[in-house]
Formats: sequence, structure tokens, C-alpha cells
Amino acid sequence: MARAFQDIETGGGGPTLAIVQGASPAERSYCKLTGVSPNDANVDSDDNFDRHVLASILAVSSAEGGALAAQAGLTDADLDRLLTQCFATRDLPSSGAAAASLVDADEMEIVRELLLANLSSEGDCGRWLAGMIARRAMEPNHLWEDLGLRNRTELTRLIARHFAPLALRNDKNMRWKRFIYRMMCEDDGFVMCSTPVCSNCADYELCYGAETGSSRVSAAADPSDPAQGRAV
Repeated sequence: MARAFQDIETGGGGPTLAIVQGASPAERSYCKLTGVSPNDANVDSDDNFDRHVLASILAVSSAEGGALAAQAGLTDADLDRLLTQCFATRDLPSSGAAAASLVDADEMEIVRELLLANLSSEGDCGRWLAGMIARRAMEPNHLWEDLGLRNRTELTRLIARHFAPLALRNDKNMRWKRFIYRMMCEDDGFVMCSTPVCSNCADYELCYGAETGSSRVSAAADPSDPAQGRAV
């Protein structure tokens, strides 16, 4: 089956595997999938951006304990299909020594259903991402960190591209994990907020504070500015 994304453009005859010395297991997995370091990824086109996002999620998931499909929020069949369509390698075993995270399967499915209900793109990618985001939202860090992305801007672009109705509803730029859970509560008829006006709420910083942190895949990534580089 032909890959859904263009081959890596290096300016030469083919992709080069540029893994920096001392790279983390997650960064090595990203390089193995794409042929470039996450710091060098060029995501100017939508296809390259999608491929970067998928590689980032798989890379951070592969560095944790447990089966890769489960950590990434995919079935075994979907993981096999994704690797076949999008990447040159299918050899990406979990490298984490720790036990896999325990997650609430019911909660994860509710998040996935919310995302699918707001899916705005066609094809497999958006459907895969609904499951992947739902699973990674069970982790404790900022959502963009646990997706392996380089900064929050990439997560906002991801939501706008594949889940546009959610992006439109988050018109005040609330933190994405907080916003998703707020939407879940509202869909069930509950009110998560303690005050009707956000600026008067004691939890304002929890919803709108700066999402400082660092990428779990790209150690040198700037959390505020998108990296520029070669296409992945």
C-alpha cells in the first residue's frame, strides 16, 4: 500500500537518519520513523504536519512501558495500518522498562467519542488521532507534552485541522485538556466552572495559565516557537 505522506525531503537522494549523540529513546524512535530529528522537522505542509504529529505520539509512547498500541491509544490493527501507510519502518517496539500507565478505559472512551463527534477531517488520520489524543490525555502533564509535540502551538494547529468545531468553541484559548473536559461535562449537563465569569474564578490560572514545559521527544525544542527544518 502506498504511503499517505510524501517521502522525507533532504535535498539529496533519500532520507538520512540523523540521530544526535545522547538522544533520548523517544527522540531515537522519532528519528527512526521519519529519518530526521524532531528539531529539524519542517511542518509547513499539512501532510508533513500530520506525519510529524503521528511520529511524535508514537515516539513518546514507545519510550514508556507496555504495548505500543495501548500506550498510543490504537488497536493493533490500526497501529499496523498507520505504520504501513505513513512510515518506512514498522519496527518500533516499546522501549520503556516501567510498567504501563493504568488508565480509566471508560473516561478515555468518553474523550475519544467527544473528539470523533467533532471530527472535521476525512480519512484515517483524524480517527487515529481521536484515539491517540484520548489515551494521551490520561497522562499527567500538559496535553501537548504527553503527545510528544514541541509546543502548545502544534496542539492548537492539530485541533484546528482535525477537530475544527472544538477549536471554534475554545475562543478564549483555554488549556486544551481543561477545555476538552469542560466540553465533556457540558455535554452531560454538568457545569465544571465555579463562577459564571472566568476572570473572577479562583481557578483561572488552571484554565488559562501559561503552559510552560518541555517536549518529551525533542529535548532542544522551544515550548513557544515552532521549530523549522526539513520535511518529515
